[in-house]
Amino acid sequence: MSDQVKVEVLTKQGCHLCEDAVEVTRQACAEFGLDHHIVDITEDPQLRELYAEEIPVLRIDGTVRDFWRFDPARLRRLLAEALGRSSG
Repeated sequence: MSDQVKVEVLTKQGCHLCEDAVEVTRQACAEFGLDHHIVDITEDPQLRELYAEEIPVLRIDGTVRDFWRFDPARLRRLLAEALGRSSG
């Protein structure tokens, strides 16, 4: 797997939207040969304060790119852009 692009999904336990977002992210990252990281915001007071009302949150290379419901097509486009490829 590639470490070229850092993909993170900020979550918390018991969040059904988080479960869906993790699965969408897992599938999209697999298509691009990328790893993704799950970050539980309850373990970090700063993240909990910043994102408590927006989770799940998608960060690509440290930048928030999506929250709540992740659209698979949009996520693929974002990953292609992050990798410097054309999404067309």
